[in-house]
Amino acid sequence: MTSTTVRFDGRQIALRDWRVSDLARNASWLEPGHRWKELDGPYYPLPTAEETAAFVARKRAEIESGAFPHPRSTLAIADKATDEFQGLVSWSWESQETQWLSVGLVIFDPAYWGQGRGYEALGLWSDYLFQALPSIVRLDLRTWSGNRGMMRLAEKLGYQLEARFRQARIVEGLHYDGLGYGVLRDEWERRYPAGFAAHLASEGSVEHAAVDDESRDLPHERVLADSRAAGMLTPEAEEEAAALSDADFIEAQERYDRGERW
Repeated sequence: MTSTTVRFDGRQIALRDWRVSDLARNASWLEPGHRWKELDGPYYPLPTAEETAAFVARKRAEIESGAFPHPRSTLAIADKATDEFQGLVSWSWESQETQWLSVGLVIFDPAYWGQGRGYEALGLWSDYLFQALPSIVRLDLRTWSGNRGMMRLAEKLGYQLEARFRQARIVEGLHYDGLGYGVLRDEWERRYPAGFAAHLASEGSVEHAAVDDESRDLPHERVLADSRAAGMLTPEAEEEAAALSDADFIEAQERYDRGERW
């Protein structure tokens, strides 16, 4: 345990130790009905009220005593300017026996999606874990083929697709692939020789980092509604897109990304 405060600043967000004021906001986001759960492990149940209360009690005791674990098992994602709680990063053992762990990330409020905040948070978190755990040689990230924002985010940071478990996840009656990404320590250090924070500072504009646009990964009816409201669809394109299934809509997005016809 350590009382030394941990904080890492990006351009838009900061990773920092939890504060008591974060706990109620976090608990409110864990209630049913929020859009983030449509992307973040929708095949897993939300924590029960008892589990959330136990987390709050445990975290409150940790905060008030200043006895944070080293390395941190989780950090809060906060807006750099306002310090508002926006989400969290975490890690857990895949196999402690072989020093093999997986990382996690969630930004709860859709108003902050698609701005590069997840890119900053996961990059700073990955960098911290490699530094704080000198014995580990790799980091894992698990997601599913319906969460294309997280897939692009992992690849942008240098994580490689290492495993595809075909049709292993079921979301709203549809089958999706389970995906495993990984990055090795030597790959990370070659990619970010001065550390991720220095790399982030050298990248320039926020727009360059905005790669985690989760809005494209929602069910396509919602994407169409948002696009219609923004005046981005011709009637012909809307009619064609509306006739597609969710799976075909994702495939059409991929073709569009490659510069092919919608």
